[in-house]
Amino acid sequence: MILGFSLLTAALVSCNNSNTNKQIKNNQNMQVTQEQKAGILKAIDLYIEAGNKGDGKIAKEAFDSTATVSWVENGKLKSFPIQGLFDFFDQGALESSYELTSINVAEDVATVRIESQFGTAKFADMFAMVKDGDNWKIVSKVYHAK
Repeated sequence: MILGFSLLTAALVSCNNSNTNKQIKNNQNMQVTQEQKAGILKAIDLYIEAGNKGDGKIAKEAFDSTATVSWVENGKLKSFPIQGLFDFFDQGALESSYELTSINVAEDVATVRIESQFGTAKFADMFAMVKDGDNWKIVSKVYHAK
């Protein structure tokens, strides 16, 4: 029994090490060019500017018209079309800022995570983005309110 447990433990450790090594290897291969980063951050900057100016039209430049916003509230998934975010911005300006925490690009798709603040509210925002012609568009925003 002890031998069986030892073999099982060794196998699990080996699997975990192999998965960890694979994950590290994949992360090392993700290269983001300055051009990609600049294009992606242009969209993120428009999102923050919309908050600062209280103008949903500015945010429309950053998002695809079919984009959605999702979050969890009281343990339940909530989601709505992006127009709801534009309407929120139109309610008034809030001092807004962000810090980029991660960016991953695979050719013409990207994921971005930022820590943002709109007024006194703080969020962990995550975006799925797609390159549409010369511009990057946000197709999905998910967030966690802190």
